[in-house]
Amino acid sequence: MLILVSNDDGYQADGIRALANALSKIGRVVVVAPMWEQSGTSHSLTLHRPLRTRKISRDVYGVTGTPTDAVMIAVYCILKKKPDILVSGINHGPNLGDDVTYSGTVAAAMEGTILGIPSIAISQESHGNGLVPDRRRFDKAARFAVRLVKAVRDKGIPKGTLLNVNVPEAKKADSRRYRVTHLGEREYRDVITEKIDPRGEPYFWIGGHYIVKSKGPDTDYGALANNYISVTPLDIDLTNRDFSRDLQNWKI
Repeated sequence: MLILVSNDDGYQADGIRALANALSKIGRVVVVAPMWEQSGTSHSLTLHRPLRTRKISRDVYGVTGTPTDAVMIAVYCILKKKPDILVSGINHGPNLGDDVTYSGTVAAAMEGTILGIPSIAISQESHGNGLVPDRRRFDKAARFAVRLVKAVRDKGIPKGTLLNVNVPEAKKADSRRYRVTHLGEREYRDVITEKIDPRGEPYFWIGGHYIVKSKGPDTDYGALANNYISVTPLDIDLTNRDFSRDLQNWKI
């Protein structure tokens, strides 16, 4: 089995190394990931400058672009055949609810899905500042990824669907405890902070805090809150079919 691994934290991140090491026990793993962190880049492509790749080591490549760039270059330029599965992660921090629309980790899996590759995005709730490298804190998430990849290999997933996985922080996670969930919802507060720089010019910093508005046990937020791994199937087709039928009756 040929497994393509990517992420948005960069090829040197502890999460992707733990994931690649675990998956190497069940297939050939090729890592093609951004050269540096690309968090929040969503499904963006680099269109106005050339991209470069660097072979870091055997079956490990860095790309000077976004996660989507990395997946496209892997499939069209680096690999000799289409991979059997794509796994993006393990992201340093969760990708829950509305945040899947911003996530480069999820976007890499989206691109794989668009290219006809069964794809999984996996993220882990972070704890602490993450400045001290410790690949072992991703062990439970990596073990779950291995089991999920085997299940996808054996059972398949529908065309146009990807799996978004979120794992509780290492000390709370149990790789055997999971729930199938749907996206929750949260509301950001104080999203943008405005300051004045030393030259008297304003600048803006996007951040703020959030309040979870939908955190029932069948949501991704609810699963993590109860120390379960969350597995959410996401559909590439964004069409609201119910409203589409209503829209047919509008007189515009």
